[in-house]
Amino acid sequence: MNMLIVLKLLGAIAILIFGMKMTSEALQKMAGPQLRHLFGAMTGNRFSGVATGALITVAVQSSSATTVMTVSFVNAALLTLTQAISVIMGANIGTTLTAWILSAGFSFNIVNLVWPVLVVGIVLIQLGRHRYFGDFLIGLGFLLYAMVLLKNTGVEMDLASKPAVVAFFSSFKTNYATILLFLLIGTILTAVLQSSAALMAITMVLCATGAISIYQGIALVMGENIGTTSTANLAALNANTQARRTAMAHLVFNVFGVIWMLIVFFPFVRMICGIVGLDPEAPQQDTTLLSFTLAAFHTGFNVINTAVLIWFIPQIEKLVCKIIRPRKSDEEDEFRLQYIRGGIMKTPEISVLQAQKEIVVYGEKTQHMFALVRELYAAKDEQSFSRLYDRIEKGEEGSDRMENEIGRYLGDLGSAHLSDDTKEMVRAMLRQIGELESVGDSCFNLARILRRKRSNKIEFTEQQNKGIQEMFSLVGDALSRMNELLSGRKEELDLARSEDIERRINACRNALKQQNIDNLDDHQYGYDKGTVYADLVGECEKTGDYIINVVEARLGAVRNGIRYQGIQIDTDAKKVTVDGSDVSFTKTEYELLKLFLENRGKVFSRDQLLSAVWPDDVIVTPRTVDVNITRIRKKIGPYGDALVAKAGFGYFFRNNSESKV
Repeated sequence: MNMLIVLKLLGAIAILIFGMKMTSEALQKMAGPQLRHLFGAMTGNRFSGVATGALITVAVQSSSATTVMTVSFVNAALLTLTQAISVIMGANIGTTLTAWILSAGFSFNIVNLVWPVLVVGIVLIQLGRHRYFGDFLIGLGFLLYAMVLLKNTGVEMDLASKPAVVAFFSSFKTNYATILLFLLIGTILTAVLQSSAALMAITMVLCATGAISIYQGIALVMGENIGTTSTANLAALNANTQARRTAMAHLVFNVFGVIWMLIVFFPFVRMICGIVGLDPEAPQQDTTLLSFTLAAFHTGFNVINTAVLIWFIPQIEKLVCKIIRPRKSDEEDEFRLQYIRGGIMKTPEISVLQAQKEIVVYGEKTQHMFALVRELYAAKDEQSFSRLYDRIEKGEEGSDRMENEIGRYLGDLGSAHLSDDTKEMVRAMLRQIGELESVGDSCFNLARILRRKRSNKIEFTEQQNKGIQEMFSLVGDALSRMNELLSGRKEELDLARSEDIERRINACRNALKQQNIDNLDDHQYGYDKGTVYADLVGECEKTGDYIINVVEARLGAVRNGIRYQGIQIDTDAKKVTVDGSDVSFTKTEYELLKLFLENRGKVFSRDQLLSAVWPDDVIVTPRTVDVNITRIRKKIGPYGDALVAKAGFGYFFRNNSESKV
């Protein structure tokens, strides 16, 4: 066997792994929202869990993707450990379809299918329509081509005619020692390749060329079942305790299956061979039947294993709970991430749910921080005041850290290939965490104002105390409503109540501000007391503004503004944000962008833009329009391509499904 054949074999395996990965990712992107709803509808019924796991694995063509999704959902507290174990059992059944696809590829001439599949895929991607289906077809084309290469390479290898190879494999007796050795080899190779499908294909090539017997091939398949659990266990290394237990349950389930299969190994293999019509002892074997026997064993083993162990889910749960003990670091402190951990990034579409769960925790932490501010206001002795102030200061530092870590996580998600809906969710989440961090900053600002009040020995009047308590109560209501919206389903929520609270906060601020001015004019108290009071009232109002911004980002709303994908214009404040970040615009740039977004799809000539935006007494040229358009494109970053020049006429902003609010 020369080096060229070895390179062909390795290249075919690489193409196979790439094709499987591309196919799986495309299917996940096409079915992302549906997968989330399917998981969300999960019940405590173990049979529905198995059905869900099998269905999702068939849909995404990857048991590893399903198990990592399941670990992610447990990590985000969206599934219980019991539900997750049943889903994993179903994933083991769903993955058997891949073995049948591979066996069909080795049994039939599929080379003529490869080229039309690739051509259609490329056309769909280039047209921009159904691009995820195009990605799927490209991945499928690579998968089919890899099977053709593996089949042809196996013929070229012709291992059965190599005396040295035949002698080497013949030295392995058909006994339990050999079966255990090949089982170990299958486990290690699958863990290294991170693809059970790749090793299944290699096993079919080795069996088809006569290098190994059907018994040794089936032992490799059993090893693949154990080795494939390494993906979920690696993904769960930095996850919470329940997620690590879920990954361990996958390993325990497959190891138990292999143990009982070893007890009945030879009778079971002979039974499968009898069903397929293969004589395992015959000197010459039908290559088609060999590949079908491997697929049949894979299916029979996983179906029977699930049918047996589904009744022992509670016992498996107890065992993994004993194996995986909670870490000391799992005891949560204030402003510590609970659901986002490194490693749960294999399925970015699903990881968005973890990020939203973390944002819910972030919102609850900021509400607790504001509750500490209220305690600080009521604190009498110096010791209690200092202790509460230190906790708020620590909370502000934790809030900054939490924003950075969630933002980094969302940034990693944003760099992955996501569906348009998921990209929109990520942009909204980035805005949410930015505004939540501002709430944390406001809480610390309130604490510093109260420290100044205490240092200057300022005592508020009864009227002032009543005003502050009224503001605190309104901001507390706004925070409670904000957290209800963060944790609920967006489709079932509305903005009206939050807007009503915001209006009441503004009205209260205006009334207290005027009252403070009147009291100062009447010399009811000194300037220092009035300034501290005004600062507290003003900071509470700012906190309310940040809270309503969180709510708007959650619900995808813009008050008195215009929205286009990640671009949002607040027409009251004349402020522009791009992907959640404030961007500075000149007055002219702002008016131009506003005009384009209000009239998306409409073409404006340069003369029309000049008359609409620039005052009549200002002398400008069409070149001025071009310069401002260039600046706007740079400032709106990834959306700059939507501002299109119409040759020889002017400009227009490409229309899409987004609308003015």
